[in-house]
Amino acid sequence: MCRYRQRKTGIMLVLLLILLARICSAQGNTITIIGGGDVMLGGPWESQVAQDGYRYPFKQVSSLLQKADLSFVNLEAPLTIRGTEFVGKTYRFRVNPNAAKALKQSGITTVTLANNHSMDYGALGLADTLQHLRQAGVDAVGAGMNRAEARRIQFYTVRGTTVALLGYSLTLPQEFWATNARPGTAALHEVDVREDIAAARKRAAIVIVAVHWGAEGSTVLREYQPRLAHMMIDAGADVILGHHPHILQGMERYKQGLIFYSLGNFAFASKSRIATRTMLVRLRFEGKKRLAELIPLTIDHRRVGFQPTPLSGTGADELIRAVELLPPATVRVTRDGGYTIPF
Repeated sequence: MCRYRQRKTGIMLVLLLILLARICSAQGNTITIIGGGDVMLGGPWESQVAQDGYRYPFKQVSSLLQKADLSFVNLEAPLTIRGTEFVGKTYRFRVNPNAAKALKQSGITTVTLANNHSMDYGALGLADTLQHLRQAGVDAVGAGMNRAEARRIQFYTVRGTTVALLGYSLTLPQEFWATNARPGTAALHEVDVREDIAAARKRAAIVIVAVHWGAEGSTVLREYQPRLAHMMIDAGADVILGHHPHILQGMERYKQGLIFYSLGNFAFASKSRIATRTMLVRLRFEGKKRLAELIPLTIDHRRVGFQPTPLSGTGADELIRAVELLPPATVRVTRDGGYTIPF
């Protein structure tokens, strides 16, 4: 009888170990990538941000960012104290280079610089930005000292799976767009983008593209946004992460891809009365299974200062309902203890 009990206990222990091994293996094979909106820690409120510390804006979300394999946001200002200010537009930003370390420490692995502010302080400001990010251990896409550098694809290998991140801008001024002989951002020229995404697809199982486009402060999509988003999915992209409007725009599932037309502001030194809500998108890839988890946040300065803070309960439900109704209003979010979109 004792031998029987010992044998039965041994079998149960083996079965338990096999089950645990399968669970750990499944968890270990899941790749998580978080996409976020605009990050700008300078401007007229930089003294307050600097006083609290450049990590302060990420205090409520850093644990989420740090748990992801990759986290990808739009850095909406050069990190420099030098350069010649571009005075040909209304708003110009720059941020103290100390912010670069805060990005890394808060869990941000990658930024796109393809936007209408990376060249606010000229070629020197961009060069400083690239250097400070590199020194802090933060990767950058979407800008460089010439067109080829600006179009460079950032590849990662995560537990044997290759991931590609790319960034492009379709915002003015055109003087900010890189050429063969001029530093700047990667312009969204269709021929270039198709070529780059196809090249990324050949090497990577997951391809994510950040795009700066659309109308600021508007939930109405410009004609070219769906057309270009579909082109990028057709070329091989899995997910499109939009930026520039500063507020949330709609979502779309197209073929096997997922499009977020604008993720709005994220950690942004602004007291805007319209940019009060945003969300992070946590993408989960496990073999052929792909899922987007939406994480609602409040960025209402009157409530949380310059510190994005997760929403729960009614506030979270209302934000998700509102996003579902934004044009093209074709995606319904699954509510199963969280907010998810299979794609």
